Formats: sequence, structure tokens, C-alpha cells
Amino acid sequence: MPPLRCSGVNTNCHLLSDFRYRIRFQLLNKSRTRATAGPRARGRSVSANLSSGPGVTFPLGAHPTPEGVRFSVWSGAAETVSVCLFDAADAEITRIPLERGEGGVFATLVEGLGPGARYGLRADGGYDPAAGLWFDPAKLLVDPCAVTLDRPFAYDPRLAHKRDGAPDTAPLMPKGVVTALPAPAAPPPLFRPGGLIYEVAVRPFTMRCPDVPPALRGTVAALAHPTILNHLTRLGVGAVELMPIAAWIDERHLGPLGRTNGWGYNPVAMMAPDPRLCPGGIAELRETTAALRAAGIGVILDVVFNHTGESDAHGPTLSLRGLDARAYFRHGHDGRLVNDTGTGNTLACDHPATRRLILDTLRHFVGQAGVDGFRFDLAPILGRTAHGFDPNAALLTEMLADPALGDRILIAEPWDVGPGGYQLGAFPPPFLEWNDRYRDRVRRFWRGDRHMLGEFATALAGSSDVFAAPATRSVNFVAAHDGFTLADLVAYARKHNHANCEHNRDGHDDNHSWNNGAEGPSDDPHIAAARARDLRALLATLFASRGTIQLTAGDEFGRSQSGNNNAYAQDNPLTWLDWAGRDRGLEACCARLSALRRA
Repeated sequence: MPPLRCSGVNTNCHLLSDFRYRIRFQLLNKSRTRATAGPRARGRSVSANLSSGPGVTFPLGAHPTPEGVRFSVWSGAAETVSVCLFDAADAEITRIPLERGEGGVFATLVEGLGPGARYGLRADGGYDPAAGLWFDPAKLLVDPCAVTLDRPFAYDPRLAHKRDGAPDTAPLMPKGVVTALPAPAAPPPLFRPGGLIYEVAVRPFTMRCPDVPPALRGTVAALAHPTILNHLTRLGVGAVELMPIAAWIDERHLGPLGRTNGWGYNPVAMMAPDPRLCPGGIAELRETTAALRAAGIGVILDVVFNHTGESDAHGPTLSLRGLDARAYFRHGHDGRLVNDTGTGNTLACDHPATRRLILDTLRHFVGQAGVDGFRFDLAPILGRTAHGFDPNAALLTEMLADPALGDRILIAEPWDVGPGGYQLGAFPPPFLEWNDRYRDRVRRFWRGDRHMLGEFATALAGSSDVFAAPATRSVNFVAAHDGFTLADLVAYARKHNHANCEHNRDGHDDNHSWNNGAEGPSDDPHIAAARARDLRALLATLFASRGTIQLTAGDEFGRSQSGNNNAYAQDNPLTWLDWAGRDRGLEACCARLSALRRA
């Protein structure tokens, strides 16, 4: 195929009038494309409003139009950006330069292209990692605004090679898929603060559910199965909170250990559902949300806007790093990546480009999937500036003022690992906040620690020492995905993380747990009875507490992780819920407590 040229001028994107070739794409198997050369193409222009912030009318990403597909991407430091198109065999068939307009947006319209086309980006410019410049045209980059990927990410050391002599990474990378989206629709949230949130890791939740067809197990679509809906309804769930479903990559240390990331807290493409969990893409999420809403259950997405899977200076170049690391990531005075997340990098959420990406992502999931809201992992990062956490930071203020987001449920995990990172009670209303102080007070009281009655009563009554009215801002929980399961809390006095292959060094050591006389499984009927009483006491406390409450999926079954309190890399039966072997008595107790709370 002869080379193709596109250009744009200022805020107008044109195909050159002397552009002699048109790309014609033909859909194969509903999602794949084939390219052939055509005789000619006419130049076209697209008007663009490149202002940032709420109400932006010129969307970034790949957007089908009647004439073709409009590609646009932001980079404040790149010298050139190109879009690369791929055929059904994953071969790169053409590379089209984008023209830089005002505001750092590179854009063009490719005529004759349509939904199903597969693409990636390449950016070139300076290469000085110490200065935040990682440009390398050998690195194919995923569009930060891609809404569909053709396959999951898979870590490969070649993705982290430095620029000189680096191999082309296109064969190693997922490709974005141009997707035609329906008009946004955002029904009002069903969930109301004070209700029951049910935290769900999508894959472990249904991998062993015998009623769910094998092809659906471990996917978002499985949540719409009648068995699952009946279970959630019986428990009185107000909203399911889905642990991250955005496309992620495994941390580089997991492969040599024979482990994979099963939780997804290492994102790359924030708008694109991971094909492992959501093979039907945003349409699958939309349909599942609709089925849950029909049963009276809202959907909250756990989102990670504090870092990306590109890790530290030794990590892979996959998307934001290769487009403009200096803008998207926070750097110290010495030029090194700030690590307020414990993952190797920290998103600069006070930069306009990062704020726009986050707001666009939130609007996308509200408008295209109808979700009730979001839980923000390591949420102080969203409010960090050069001077530390600010509850009035631009991003937090913009979220609350945004017409598409202002009525959504917003939940903060109010801590990160950076300086001044513990911010419980500091987020502006109407943010709800995970309340770890509640968790620890309740655990310590039922463990029998001395002088805990007053603190226990305060927690039960809504943690007034932390939250002013309304008390529903506190998200009360006794166990969550991090740490011990509820059953392990009363069966293990210390962590047992040897299966993680890190010599039991990972995970928290202070869990405020107790074992009732024996460490781990026990045949002693007295120990079993004591554990059963403790579980019911903990659940009764949770359901009697003032505020919003949260239960992690499977804790009503008495699930155990064999004392593993950091099971993020255990995508296996250790974390998969055992539906056949569940404790039906505990499940019934949980349902009764929920009914009493709602009465």
C-alpha cells in the first residue's frame, strides 16, 4: 500500500486535498478488519473545540463519523504522533501522521474507516527519562481513550526496553478497536447512602458457581444470571461494587513467581473493560447494569486513577508514559517518579490533561453503562497538589460540579502511602469514605481488647468523631478485599501468605484478628462454635451500625483464604467462591440481619 498522509491545521483537521488513496475497511467476524487501497480520497475538515474541563465538545479518542473515523490524542511534549492501523492478522498496514493543533491535541479524520478498525499510537520526541521524556516510536501505545481492546495486556520484558535498539512492540500490544457508541443515557442512581454495598471481585465471584454456564463464569455478564440476581436480592444488596474492570497488566515480578494479578488494580486503558472480565466490552457492562437495575440493584465501579501499570523507571511503556510522562505523572525535584501509591508511579491529578482523562472516563461509564457511581482507590491522590492533599483541589471540585457526575455516588478510599496520605474525614461532602477506624474498633472490641467499649459505641453510632452529619458518609466494613476474610479474621492470629511466593513478607502484620484457640482449621467443636458466634456478632454489629455498610462477596458464605491477607495474585480456587460448600446457615443469618435493617 502506498504511504498515506493526513494533516490538520490549528483546530481544524484535514485530509490533504492531494491525498490519493482511500482506506476501505471491511468488517470480518464482527470485530476484525481488512484493508485495501482505493483510488483516491477527498480532503475533509472537522471543527474542534479544544478547551479543557467539563463540557468539552471535541472528544479525544477514536470516533466514527459519517465520513470516517476521527482520531485525536493529547500530548504537550511530543514532536510527532501517528495512528497505526492493523489488519486481521495483526500486521501494521499503514501509519498516518496526526497534525498538532491548539492545546496540544493531535488529530485527523481518516475517510472510509469505520467501526471495527484496529489501531494504536506512536509518539516521537525527546528521550530523557530523568526529565520525564520517554518518546520512542518503536513503542506502540494504547490510546488512553480507547473504549475497546482486542485482547488483554500481557507483560513482556521487551515492553520495558530503552529506546536505543528497542524492538518494535506492536506484536506485544493489544490494539484499540474503533467502536460506535449509542447516545449517552444516565438514569438516576438507585443506591442511596445508608444502604448495603456488596464488594465483588468479578472473576472469583462466579468461577465456581455451578448454575452459571461455564462460558459466562468469571465475567461481568455472569452477574446478570438469575441465580446471582436472586442471591443479591435475598441479601438486600443496594449496589454491587465491582472491583476494577478496566484493562490492566500484571506487575513484572508476578510472572517469574507463576502468579497473575486477579484483582485488576494495575490499569493501563481506563475506559476499556478488560477482555478477560468483560469480553463483550462496554455493551456487556451496559446490559449487565440494566439487568441489575431491573432487580433494584445499582452498580458502583471501583476505579484506579492513582497510578498506571507502567510502574517505575524500569517498567513498560504502554500508553501515558509514551505520550507525555512529564504531564501525566508526578515527578520530584530530582526528576524521579513520585511513588505515593507504592506501585512505582503516581498520576498528576492536578494537571489539566490528567483531570480531563479522569473526568472523561467517569462520564463514559455513566453515560454508556448507566452506573450509579464510583469508588476511588487511594483517593487522596486525586486531591494532591505540589503542596500535598487539598480537599478543594481542582479535580475533586470538578467532579462535584460536573452535570453528568454531580448526582453520582462517590466513595473515597481516604488514604495513600505518601506524606500526609491518611485523610479519613477530609473529603468534601457528598463523598462517602471507607472507614478503617470503624473496622479496627469493631475488630478490637470483639477480640476482647480492654477499654474499647466507648470507641465501639462511637463506631456503632456513625463515627461522629470523624464525620459530621450525615452519618451515612461513613462506609462501615469489617472485612474487605484487602486483608483477612471475615471467617479468617476469627480463625487466624497472624497472616499466612506463603502461597504468594514472597516469603510471607507481603501483607499487613497487624490485623486485629484472633483464632479462638487454634491457628487455622480445627476439628474442635468448641472452637468451631466460638468462631461461628464471633462471625454472627461481627455481622450483627455491621448491620446494626449507623451509616452505609459494605459486605465483601463470599463473607456471607464463611469463605476462607487459608489465612492469606494479600491474595491479589491468587487467581485460583483460593479466592474463587465455593458456592457448593458455602455455609448456608451463615448466609441465612446475613439475609435475616439485612431484612431487619431494612424493616
